[in-house]
Parts: sequence; C-alpha cells; structure tokens
Amino acid sequence: MSDERIAVVEDEPGLQEILEFHLQKAGYEVDLYARGDDAWKSLQKTTPQAILLDLMLPGMDGLELLRRVQRHDTLARVPVLLLTAKGEEVDRIVGLELGADDYITKPFSPREVVLRVKAVLRRSGSKGSNEDQAEWLSVGSIRLDTEGHQVFLGDVEVVLTPTEFRLLALLLERRGRTQTRARLLSDVWGYADDIDSRTVDTHIRRLRKKLDPEAAVIETVMGVGYRIRRPLEGGRSTAC
Repeated sequence: MSDERIAVVEDEPGLQEILEFHLQKAGYEVDLYARGDDAWKSLQKTTPQAILLDLMLPGMDGLELLRRVQRHDTLARVPVLLLTAKGEEVDRIVGLELGADDYITKPFSPREVVLRVKAVLRRSGSKGSNEDQAEWLSVGSIRLDTEGHQVFLGDVEVVLTPTEFRLLALLLERRGRTQTRARLLSDVWGYADDIDSRTVDTHIRRLRKKLDPEAAVIETVMGVGYRIRRPLEGGRSTAC
C-alpha cells in the first residue's frame, strides 16, 4: 500500500464504494467523507496528497469546502479534482476559478478516475530536469524554483496549486514560444481529447490574478493560446 492518501468527499454510498475499491487497488490509502463539514474538520488535521470532491454535499457544499481549502496555508497546495454531473457546468467553472486542478464528469469510469489522480499527483510532485541542482526560472520580479516548487514575486512567496505551478513553469521554459491550448492540455494536464479547452483559460486567469502586478508577462495570442511576453535575460540559473 502506498503512503499517498486520497480524500474522497462523496455522499453517494455506491460511488464511495467504487472509488474506494479502485483507488485502494491502485495502491492508495483512502479516506471517505459523506458530508462536507465532516471532511473540513478532518482535512485540517490530516493532509492528504489529493482530494476528490463532489460538488453536491450535505452539511457544506463542495464549492464552500473548496474555498476553505484554498484559504488554508497547507491544504491550498493539495490538488483537488472535482466530481461533477453534466448539468453542473457553471459550478464546475466556478470550482476551477476557485482553485480546483481538474474535474471529472459523472458518469465516469473508475479507470479514468485513477488515471486522473495519478496525473495530478505527478504534477504536484514534478521536479526540475536536474534532481541534484536547484534550478530557477524568472521573468520580471517572478522567480520560480523548480526544485523547491516555490514561486516568488520579489521576496514574497506566491502560493500556487500544483497545476498552476506546472503551467507557469512550462510557459517559462518555453518563453517566447506560443503554446496552443491543446498543447498545454497535453503537456500540463496529460490529456487533451476529453477536457474542455476553457480549463486552460480559467487557470491562466487565476495565474494572472496571483501574479499581479506581473500578470501582463503572460500574453494571450488570440485564437491560438499563450506565451511569456518577453524573453528572460539571465533568468535561468543553476545553483551548485
């Protein structure tokens, strides 16, 4: 059994059982919660490696729970995957704006859920290309530490979700080159065929908000995608 713990916040007993079985089969520890308020109390004491979050919950709805997670110093770094029904598109978009890393639409296959969890955990644990050396990427007052998984505006740390961090790192690594939405979905999320490309736009908006007043360095290329507006000048350094 892996030491990676997944919190599943879902009030349907049948879905709870299915998710628990397949996640445990994949090697994860699983904590089950049927109520949003119960999940919030527990999450403040035990930090999981990822959260699977239904939006329609008793006690505290999924969006409110997500808001609290994103305001929490430790939990804000934990990737959150929303479990949404097809009719909950507006709530899903709001969830992505609030800080969710991904979403899975019901009905879903258990295999898809496991693959999405593995993908988001890879993103949250990704390192720089050289494991033995700290590598920095920077533009303007933005500095990104690929090894330490930290981002700074000047001397102030900016807390990003794992997906936001990976998105910013990729744009910095490919500075000056336009990245299409499809390419970003493939390289950041790990898939491109079954997820709305507006997800990229939502994450870019969130990233710009967190990086203000340097938000303008992420340039929109109309009808195509995004790129870092100006090249780095000595922005990459490697510390021995």
